[in-house]
Amino acid sequence: MEKAVVNWIKASDYDILSAEAMFKTKRYVYVVFFCHLSLEKLLKAVVCRVIQRIPPKTHDLLLLTKLSNLKIPTLHQLVIARLTAVSIPTRYPEDISKLTKQYTALVAQKYLKETKSLLKWLKQTQKLKV
Repeated sequence: MEKAVVNWIKASDYDILSAEAMFKTKRYVYVVFFCHLSLEKLLKAVVCRVIQRIPPKTHDLLLLTKLSNLKIPTLHQLVIARLTAVSIPTRYPEDISKLTKQYTALVAQKYLKETKSLLKWLKQTQKLKV
């Protein structure tokens, strides 16, 4: 299982770098999308370690949080809830023009900052120490 945990962590790191690259190129919808993806994968690393098997194939951050058995601070819980809410619209946009107006540089920057803070916190938990 340890190999899977390390792979989820590396994949999460790759995705947050992709979010940063999307920010630099002003692809703000995808900043939010990759923030969700990065968090999803890091939560899957925690879940993998906790349940000692491959985590469920889901994009539901709230489910992964529950399975992680972590006591997540309220501030980070709010970020998880917000990213969960935007998962479907950014993954399967019905109106990309509307989304590009909704996810401005300021909004994307906030998601990126909050996600990076949450990822850092998760990596410092006992359940992810290597």
